[in-house]
Amino acid sequence: MTVTDTRATVYELMRAGQQQLCAAFEATDGQQHFIAYSWERPGGGGGTARIMTDGAVFERAGVNVSAVYGEEVPPSIWQHRPSTRGQPYFATGISMVLHPRNPYVPAFHANFRYFEAGEDWWFGGGMDLTPSYGFEEDARHFHVTLRDYCARHPIADYQTMKETCDRYFFLKHRNEMRGIGGIFFDDLNPAGTDGFERAFAFVSDGITTILNAYLPIVHRRMHTPYGERERSWQLYRRGRYVEFNLIYDRGTLFGLQTGGNIEAILMSLPPLARWEFNYQPEPGSPEAAMAEFLRPRDWAAA
Repeated sequence: MTVTDTRATVYELMRAGQQQLCAAFEATDGQQHFIAYSWERPGGGGGTARIMTDGAVFERAGVNVSAVYGEEVPPSIWQHRPSTRGQPYFATGISMVLHPRNPYVPAFHANFRYFEAGEDWWFGGGMDLTPSYGFEEDARHFHVTLRDYCARHPIADYQTMKETCDRYFFLKHRNEMRGIGGIFFDDLNPAGTDGFERAFAFVSDGITTILNAYLPIVHRRMHTPYGERERSWQLYRRGRYVEFNLIYDRGTLFGLQTGGNIEAILMSLPPLARWEFNYQPEPGSPEAAMAEFLRPRDWAAA
């Protein structure tokens, strides 16, 4: 397979995934539709952001696909892979964030990406869940689905990817996890003449697994009654989501450093969030219980 064929193959996978996922999220919401916004990057490449706002289920949902290239990899790449510094690059991927309206439905994030830098190529990605209220049933479903997904591919190890996710989605300045994790991987470049095909199959299956991992939880919680207290807590927890994405998220940094479309980059932020100085949940409340829930745990073995 030539370089051109490889790039086109991965890009088409991302575009097909965008269509499949948006259709499923629209069907779940039942009220709003995604609006497409295409953009071009002056330095090379572009993408299409699909955004749904003010839905019955999803207050905001975004599913982006991009393919960009340039003469020199940005710092967000070479600081992680020093050997790529100064090399020309190509990158394509799909990224999504869903912020539900109901506080009992967890927020969801996933991305899958493919990079080339000089002679190097690799895949990365993963998915994670960020609940405002904890339900062990939901956490177990999510992680068991991801465990079984990884088990279908010899190149993937669920436990390693889970631990990587737990470390990555951690707010160091708060000393707390953003959510209950999931899986996260980078530098996936299997050895052998069929290495690309095996990595591609893993990513392709991952895009399909998104719906199996997340939507059953959405349907289970989307009609749960809630009031001002739950909504206020949800907005407070969304503040943590904002902090992570603006301080630590590699995808956000990559987009900013490569001159990507700012609206597409920041579509991951919730439409509403709040901060409160030195806020402490009421002892014994469901909100206070989240401090214990948001800890690394072997959910798939629970």
